[in-house]
Amino acid sequence: MPWRALPGETPDPYRVWLSEVMLQQTTVRAVIPYFEKFVARWPTVQDLAKADRDDVLAAWAGLGYYSRARNLHACAQAIAARADTAFPEDEAALCALPGIGPYTAAAVAAIAFDQPATPVDGNIERVVSRLFAVTTPLPSAKSEIKRLAATLTPDERPGDFAQAMMDLGAMVCTPKNPSCLMCPLQSDCHAKHKGIESELPVKAVRPERPTRFGVAFLALREDGQVLLRKRPETGLLASMMEIPSTDWVDELLAADIALKAAPVRADWWAMPGQVTHTFTHFRLELLVFRAIVPVDAELTFWADASRCSWVARRDLADAALPSVMRKIIAHALKEN
Repeated sequence: MPWRALPGETPDPYRVWLSEVMLQQTTVRAVIPYFEKFVARWPTVQDLAKADRDDVLAAWAGLGYYSRARNLHACAQAIAARADTAFPEDEAALCALPGIGPYTAAAVAAIAFDQPATPVDGNIERVVSRLFAVTTPLPSAKSEIKRLAATLTPDERPGDFAQAMMDLGAMVCTPKNPSCLMCPLQSDCHAKHKGIESELPVKAVRPERPTRFGVAFLALREDGQVLLRKRPETGLLASMMEIPSTDWVDELLAADIALKAAPVRADWWAMPGQVTHTFTHFRLELLVFRAIVPVDAELTFWADASRCSWVARRDLADAALPSVMRKIIAHALKEN
């Protein structure tokens, strides 16, 4: 994890919680610069609670799974609103906070408050599945692995134990070519005794991701401003900024039909190639059109002007733009 308490140091619940939320579905290497940026800008949960949500989303941009950022801000506000403005210490109370599920609650309870809780992340899941030779495929095996992991959790120093198990999975009991000779649990590992350690945990075959299609429109004003639009408050990439586009649908749109959804009436130029992006549940393919428009260009009805704004190209780096939108911008402007 990007944060560890030094020997003798009392763990900071805010930093434990922040790092655990950031690490969901994301690698440590990707998280570290974001974690450092967040704690520098918002050093306490109260500071984060006072922040504008759009600023939090902008700081999160590029880390993915943006519901985490929205929940992070909502959770900070819920904690700041408590009578003692402090994190609750037990799992049940932590789970009642926005965006905190069973794993994060257990991790914060164990690591920050030394409660005998059992967090099971991907690393611990792998260690336990091999230690007990659990051959049931994931995700069906999750409840069994959680139960078995709980049998290992000690009453003393459960937080240190949880972090040790995470590190064991990350550095020794790795997905491929586990370093069994270095493992302190080798003599007790049922999978090692059976010679199946590299086969576990078994994962169910995932269905192939469907592909969706759309057309994005990058309008570049003559004064160097780019048209952005805020996405709806709910749904995929909620409240993030976007390059206006058609709906993302199951079949490729004909260009003449797609152009009817352009946000500005202009001479639109189709950029060669396409932008592709993979989300959790589908793959997206986008054609990109670009137009140079006058400063007094009027937005069309389809643009939904109440959600649109013109942003200087030099300020795009600070906008709450998810990765797919940055891909669109790079593609559309690569010849400028």
